[in-house]
Amino acid sequence: MIRKAFVMQLQSGQMQEYIKRHSPVWPELEAVLKSHGVYNYSIFLHEGTLQLFAYAEIEDEARWAAIAQTEVCQLWWTHMGDIMDRNPDHSPTAVDLKETFHLN
Repeated sequence: MIRKAFVMQLQSGQMQEYIKRHSPVWPELEAVLKSHGVYNYSIFLHEGTLQLFAYAEIEDEARWAAIAQTEVCQLWWTHMGDIMDRNPDHSPTAVDLKETFHLN
């Protein structure tokens, strides 16, 4: 299992909307994540900075990357694009974090 962590940025005043859009997350998106080998996926909000810390356990980097090409992921990015910082391809701006400690 590969552990991934990354940080994204929520736009000012959008905390409640972000929570609302994830309550619940689309079942189709959840199915795509699971079918691409994603487990134990969590997103945490730092309320002071509006940074979103994401953690996921994945089976394979290629399967993880393939999620971005799915129709449901593309629709989700469009749906979330007005409340998060994003890239020109509509994906959320994300900074990968390097694991420096793990306790099993």
